[in-house]
This record gives sequence, C-alpha cells and structure tokens, in this order.
Amino acid sequence: MSNSCSRYLIGIGFGTWAWGNQLLWGYKPNQDDEVLEETFQKAVLGGLSLVDTADSYGIGFLNGRSEELLGRFIDNLPADQREKIIIATKLAPYPWRLGRKGFQKAFFASQNRLNGHLHRIQLHWSTARYAPWQEWSLIENLRDLVKKGYIKEIGLSNMGPKRLKIIYNKLNEEGIKLKSLQIQFSLLSPEQNSTNQINVIDLCKELEIELIAYSPLALGILTIPPDSSIVPSTILRRRIFKKILPESLNLRKEIQQIAKDNGVSQAQVALNWCRSWGVMPIPGLRKPSQAEDAINALQWSLSDKEKQVLDKARRECQVRMPNNPFQSN
Repeated sequence: MSNSCSRYLIGIGFGTWAWGNQLLWGYKPNQDDEVLEETFQKAVLGGLSLVDTADSYGIGFLNGRSEELLGRFIDNLPADQREKIIIATKLAPYPWRLGRKGFQKAFFASQNRLNGHLHRIQLHWSTARYAPWQEWSLIENLRDLVKKGYIKEIGLSNMGPKRLKIIYNKLNEEGIKLKSLQIQFSLLSPEQNSTNQINVIDLCKELEIELIAYSPLALGILTIPPDSSIVPSTILRRRIFKKILPESLNLRKEIQQIAKDNGVSQAQVALNWCRSWGVMPIPGLRKPSQAEDAINALQWSLSDKEKQVLDKARRECQVRMPNNPFQSN
C-alpha cells in the first residue's frame, strides 16, 4: 500500500441520489430502506461526515424521498453522532422558482423533510446558459436565509470558474462565505470540461472553497474489473455502460493494477484519485459494503507515480461520461 496512513487532508463524503430513484438506480420503496439505513449508519460511524442530498432526488410520487429517508435516519442516530455530520441539500432552480423568494417554499419543505437537520443549502445547477437573470435572485434568497439564521452555509453546484468568481465576489462583499462547489469529477468526467475543471480546482484553492466531486465512480463504471461483464439492473444505466465500458478498458486495467498493488478495490483507487487533486469525492452509497469501501479509502493514498499513471490513462481514454447540460463556464 502506498501509505499506511493517508497523506491527503481531503475527506470523503457520500451522496444519496439513488435513495428514491427508480429510473436510474432501481430503488424499491420500503424494501430498500432498511439496507439504506444500515449503510448510512456505517458510513457515519466510519467518518464519512458530509452527506449530500437534493430536493429533486426521488422521481414522481417519490419526489423528496432522499431527504425524507435521511431525516429519519439522522433522528435514529445517537446525539453525539449527529453532531459529527454535515447535511447539505441542493435546491433545483426550476423555471417557476423566480425572484428573491423563489426558493423560500422549497427551502422550508426540505428542512421539514430533513427534520431540521440541515447545515448547508446549495444551488443545484447554474441557470447561466438559459436564464442568467434567474440565478442571482435565487442566490440572494439563499443569502437572506443565512442572514436570518435559518441556515449556516451556502454552496453551489455545476459552475465553472467564470460564474464561480462572480458569485463569490458578490457574496464576499456582503460578508458571506461561499463554502463549497460541486462538479462532476472523475477519471471519466467529460473531456470538454477538463480545462474548466483544472481552473476550478486552482480557483477553489485560492478562494478557500471546498471542492466536491459528484459521480466520482462514474455511475459505478470505474469499479468494474476489465474482464467483467456486469449488467446493471436498469435500462438507462445499461445504455450508458454499453457505450462506455468497451472504450474505458485500458483505463480500468490501470485502475485494477494499482488496486492489486495496494491490496484495495478499484473504487478506492478512483476515490483517492479525486482526493489526489484536492477534491472531496461523494460516492453514492446503497450498501454497507460500499460504505466500508469508502471508509477504507481514507486509510491510504496514491503515490505520485500512481497518480501520474492514472492521469495519463485518463487523457488517453477516448470516451467520457455525459456532460451535464447545466454546467456553466
């Protein structure tokens, strides 16, 4: 193993996108909840302190399910464990959420589903590409919630360096610290974002903004051994895997070799690659074994040589995950 104790200062959190999502993740109402709670407890007890959710997680009649489950699971934790975690949710800037109170109703609905366990509120995506006039009013709404003491921290998601700097400066002028930014970041994240990603990493370091990587395992693709023929349970994931798995073979061979050299899983290698860039990965967790894997990734680090090997394999890989259409420059 490269290091018996991780040299990274960056932690690992986890996401709850799959909790309530039937289309992509095949969630089964009530049937899956006991396992999800066991997963949650293991993750929290193991030191995965940032828990990310969103008001849009859960499709159709399950809308808000992720927040509801999370609120229930937190209530069942011992008080000393509740104090160790940071709960962050994201509010979606739907077209009908307009003006400086456009998020007001949504915020209190999320707070209610989470049973009051809410530390950070995040703008789920940027509207800069299609409704730039909408964005700042909604961020003003979040700012007002901080000033009134309803919430402690503000975060952003799916923003490039240009928009990030503008919003940071506006909030900073009013004495409000921008706490975090989420971007899609993995060994398979979209190539067209590569320059922006490096610029964002540098800018976040400069401005002391916590940078968070969502989808750090590329929907699980990076965890699949090169000689495996795993077939996902949902049609949508099968379509994505069919396109990306063959073209990512060489990349996954490198991941597998580093995993074998260190006596760890491919997931741990992919998570620690994110950490090597100073970015906190938040893998989606649905099983206790996945939580255990993420916890174990905290115990070691990639060597400089291993990071270089993965960086090179990433550059040479000809396929990428779908780009988020709402990602701004």
